[in-house]
Formats: sequence, structure tokens, C-alpha cells
Amino acid sequence: MITTPITTPISTAYVHGVAELEPTGRGVRLHRLPAWVREQFPDGQLLAMETQPAGARLVVRTSATTLELVSHLTRVAYRGADRARGCFDVYVDGGFVARDVLDGGDAVVVDLQTGATAYERGPSHTTALSGLPEGDKIVEVWLPHNEGLELVALRTDAPTEPVVSTRPRWLHHGSSISHGSNAAAPSETWPAVAARRAGVELVNLGLGGSALIDPFLARVIRDTTADVISVKLGINVVNLDSMRLRAFVPAVHGFLDTIRDGHPDTPLLLVSPIFCGIHEATPGPGAVDPATLGTDQVKFIATGDPAEVAAGKLTLEVIRRELASLVERRSADPHLHYLDGFELYGPADAEALPLPDGLHPGPEAHVRMGERFARLAFGEGGVFAEVVG
Repeated sequence: MITTPITTPISTAYVHGVAELEPTGRGVRLHRLPAWVREQFPDGQLLAMETQPAGARLVVRTSATTLELVSHLTRVAYRGADRARGCFDVYVDGGFVARDVLDGGDAVVVDLQTGATAYERGPSHTTALSGLPEGDKIVEVWLPHNEGLELVALRTDAPTEPVVSTRPRWLHHGSSISHGSNAAAPSETWPAVAARRAGVELVNLGLGGSALIDPFLARVIRDTTADVISVKLGINVVNLDSMRLRAFVPAVHGFLDTIRDGHPDTPLLLVSPIFCGIHEATPGPGAVDPATLGTDQVKFIATGDPAEVAAGKLTLEVIRRELASLVERRSADPHLHYLDGFELYGPADAEALPLPDGLHPGPEAHVRMGERFARLAFGEGGVFAEVVG
């Protein structure tokens, strides 16, 4: 407890990597998508994911040695399938100093067998940091990537001020894998690992279950300031069985065209899906394997028929082929590039570091993917290397 605390009003100047803050009765709710998207398409899955601040950080400059951050969490819990709680990762001047695992908060409890939901309320959470280094420093708190968040109060024993980043800005859009599903912590999702390795400012638009080539997402990317952009598409289209080949290819063209309306010359990297054995040659929809409910590890299965690929149903093999061909056909755009997802996580990686649930990489694989992306995209000879220096 700070004896004479200084309370800092939390504003967008202090929270990096979000679109806006919504005032609530407790404090402010974080949103990675602007209000017009939430009003235009209030889909429950999308709304739940965009309030989870994957890639977002609370960043302050201060001489304080003690800091308290009060937050209120809202998480999705699955009956019969326990999930690890989120956490805060704290860095001081770029060095890791603490990890605070969450407790309390509210929970939307979903029964995977019946689909029934229940709402359970809980208390707010306080992250208390003491013994921070003396003197002026930058404190960066990576916010939980897998739980919705309201920031209630920021208290310190010395004044704080916002930090204006001068680092190049990387905007990334993808599925739950980019969102960070199965990662150990918010600074260890693969985009976070890549951003920290490359020294760039991350805006993560990885949205679990929602990388569906939606036109409104392309408009968000179009209107967001970015020095480099990457878009990782495919797995959600397959496991939701949301498109056929005839619709998929033109939709990706339109998605890229919209981005180019706002970023005509920005380096743009189109990334195909990583290896996922259940969907390599088998179409969706994907489903939870009922035989694994109530076990230590729930797994996913593909329920489609490979024979239907000839009629236009999509698999990951088809999507990689079509995305590579699409980039070739857009060769007039010298700033558009393609990265095969196998370069991040391929069949050999699946042997060494299997997908725990059959769909999402585990903690060690997230780190491996992030390190590889940092090298392939931001490293020497990478498509983003010249921009980020």
C-alpha cells in the first residue's frame, strides 16, 4: 500500500496498442477496434476478442519505486476445459522485472457440450510493484492477451508522464494464433516476441476466431498509422468453413486493395497459415473433439470431407497455394510480399513441438515463431529491414 499515492488518470496517451478507451463505472475499458466496427457488426466472438488487449501496454515514465495498477478482468471460461489465467508482464527500461498472474474478475462460463452460458462475478485485481529501480525510467506493463480488461486506477509514489514512442510501428492482423492463444504470457505471444526482438512498436489486431477477411478489418488497417503491415490469413476461413475458393481469392484481393487505399507504399507482408495437421488436407468446419472434454487437454478436430476440395472447399494446402499465386499476380506492387507460414512453424516443428490442442502452438512454439518472424521480416535482408533500420 502506497502511503501518499499519486493517482494518474488513465488515457490513451498511457496505453499503447489500442484503438480507444471506453469510460465505465469502474474506470476505462480497452478496445482494439473502434466503436464504429463494434456498432456495425456486434458479433459476440468479435466483441469478446477485441476487448482482450493482446499486444497492448501501459507505458509510463516515472521515478517511482512503487506502483499499483488496479484492473477488473472479464474472461471466457469453459466448463470441463480449464484455461490458464492471464497475467501482467512488467519491464523496466526494456528489461523484464515481474510477472503478476491474475485472480478475481468476472467470468462468462460456457458449457462446451450444451452451449449454455452463465455469468459469474468476482472482485477487481491489484498489481502491486515495489522496489523498482531509483531514478527516471520507463515502466512498460504488458496487459493480458487473453482476458477482457478495464483499467480502474494507477497509483504511484512519484509523478508519471506518458511516453511517446519513436520506434517504427508494426501493425499485424491474424487469428487466435496471432492473438496469442496458448502463449504463456502477454509478452510471449509470437507477435510480442517478434516486436521486442525487432525493437518496434506493436499494434496487434490478432483476433481469435475472427481473421475472416472482413471488409471492416481492412478499413481499420487502412486508417491506422503504420510503418509496416503484416496480414496472416487462412486458418479461420477453413475452421469456420466460411468460404469456398471462388469467394476466397477475390475477397483477399479486395482486402489488400482496401489496405492499399490508405497505405499505397507501405511494406505489406501476406502470411499464409502455419502447419496444422487436422486442416492440411481436410476442410472445416473445425470442432472440439467431444472425447477430450473433461480431460487435461481439450483438442480440436476437422469434420469436413477431403473429397469436397474438388468442389471448392478450402484446406490449408489450398490456401497456401492460392495466397502465393495471388501475390505473384499482384507483382505490379513492389511493396507487397509473401511469407509461407511453414517458415514460422512447419511439419518438422510439429514433430518437435506439437500443437497441444491440435490447433494452436504452445508457449515454446510461440517464442520460436516470434524469433523467426523477427529474423525473416525485420532482420538483415528481410522485407521490413529497410524501414525499421
